[in-house]
Amino acid sequence: MRELLVRWLVTTLALYVAVLVVPGIAFDSAQGSWRLVLVALVFGGVNALLKPLLTLLSCPLILLTFGFFFLVVNALLLMITSWASLKLGLGFTVAGFWPAFWGGLVVSIASTVLFALTGPPKARAQTPP
Repeated sequence: MRELLVRWLVTTLALYVAVLVVPGIAFDSAQGSWRLVLVALVFGGVNALLKPLLTLLSCPLILLTFGFFFLVVNALLLMITSWASLKLGLGFTVAGFWPAFWGGLVVSIASTVLFALTGPPKARAQTPP
C-alpha cells in the first residue's frame, strides 16, 4: 500500500513540475490544488489501461526508432489525460502535441529523479517453499 501511495505522490509532483516548466500545459488551481492529485490518478489509470495497447500497436515504430517513439506514446497518453481531466472538470489542459511531447519527457525525467530520491521499493517477503 505504501508503494502505491508513493507512486501516486511522485506522479502528482512530476505532473506539477510539467505544469511549471512546459508552456502549453496548464492546471487551474483556483478550485483547489488537491485536484492535481486526482489528475495523477487519471494519468495512472490511462497509463495502466492504454500504454500496453499503444506500445503493442506501435512496436514496429518503437523498434525502428530505437525506442524514441515511446516519447510519442507518452505524449498521446498525456493528451488523453488532458481530455479526460477536462471531462471530469479537473482543470488540467495540454494545448497540443508539442506541449504534450515535452511534458511527457519532463514527467518521465521528474518521475525518475523523484523515484531515485524515495529509494527502491522494499523487497517483497518471500515465503519458504
